[in-house]
Amino acid sequence: MNAVVIAVCLMLLLAVARVHVVLALFMGALVGGLMGGLGLDGTMVAFQEGLGAGAKIALSYALLGAFAMAVAHSGLPDLLADWLINKLNAAESTSKARTVTKWAMLAGIAAMAIMSQNVIPVHIAFIPLLIPPLLAVMNKLALDRRAVACVLTFGLVTTYMFLPLGFGKIFLNDILLGNIQKAGLDTSHLSIMKTMGIPALGMLLGLLIALFVTYRKPRQYRTAQIELEQKEVSKYRIGVSVVAIAACFSIQLVLNTIGSDADALLVGALVGLGVFIFTGAIKVREADEVFTSGMRMMALIGFIMISAQGFANVMSESGQIAPLVKSTAALFGDNKGMAAFAMLAVGLLVTMGIGSSFSTLPIISAIYVPLCVTLGFSPAATVALIGTAGALGDAGSPASDSTLGPTAGLDVDGQHDHIRDSVIPTFLHFNIPLLIAGWVAAMVL
Repeated sequence: MNAVVIAVCLMLLLAVARVHVVLALFMGALVGGLMGGLGLDGTMVAFQEGLGAGAKIALSYALLGAFAMAVAHSGLPDLLADWLINKLNAAESTSKARTVTKWAMLAGIAAMAIMSQNVIPVHIAFIPLLIPPLLAVMNKLALDRRAVACVLTFGLVTTYMFLPLGFGKIFLNDILLGNIQKAGLDTSHLSIMKTMGIPALGMLLGLLIALFVTYRKPRQYRTAQIELEQKEVSKYRIGVSVVAIAACFSIQLVLNTIGSDADALLVGALVGLGVFIFTGAIKVREADEVFTSGMRMMALIGFIMISAQGFANVMSESGQIAPLVKSTAALFGDNKGMAAFAMLAVGLLVTMGIGSSFSTLPIISAIYVPLCVTLGFSPAATVALIGTAGALGDAGSPASDSTLGPTAGLDVDGQHDHIRDSVIPTFLHFNIPLLIAGWVAAMVL
């Protein structure tokens, strides 16, 4: 059996069995490397070389966690949470008011997740800032946090795979279309939004099922002391936090606009933290505790993403991905329907292991384009199939920031399990509809 299949399946089984994700990634990479013929030394070297690629991401998220804690320390997120709680207390007996509050909060979270990919390109950095203060509101509403995880993941993933703005521009134009054109297929006449419209509708269907069917019933959570303790609200600190947020977002917008090689998240977080320190909004004696708490909050994501890069490098060095794609597609000969399903399934498997659809596309594009041309798929169908194959697995991967981000915000009080409450719900509600929708798009376009 192919080494990539064994490695990914082992990693997923270990994660579901409650083995820590970092250890599951390492053990999966070790077995995959040995099965792929790298040997023990070769596997360890490949894993270690891959770790370096995740270090910058981990540092960026750690600093963003510190920035988020600094904003929380100012009391700004608590103002929103207190306002919602007061509204609920004032209308405790009015079910209509509770329903309005619930859906307004979910709509606001979805809007922020969508904007985090383009308007305010901070990706998952807003989650540990926005979500923890709202947990008390969610508890009062008996809102199932798995529904919130699905809302967040929907906004993070669907936006970049459908809208060619911000991170979507990088995914759709630079990586997807860029690699397909590099493989020899002309896509200049295509509308990328029309092409990816059917897969995006699959994601929307999955979200609607999660909200109105699977997780519509109340779910009780115990009242717990959340790490983000209530601080005395100061108008000065609130003002500084608004300026810091604006500075952080503005720096990222500027760097992304000019195409700078500097890491926008890293620089933005440093600027935001600098505003808090130099204005005195966070006193020197408080700074160490605030920043350390914030970094600790995001440390798990950093370690998992570093390990995921090591896993991905072992899979790449094993040379087993290309044979997997070719052998799977060859099983179905000229049957377009079965071949499309096989290519989507392989994309799902690869992204589930790597944890990044942005990293999967360059790997599969060079192989899928000639296969699609040989099987008679149109250019639009080819783009939709490859784009969907890349996006599949981003939702539902234990090592994806699209699941790690929601967990970082929803598990602050220890009542949201990463695998059972983020990974499995998002896998079921997004990968299955996306797989079907991608197959339909490949057949009808």
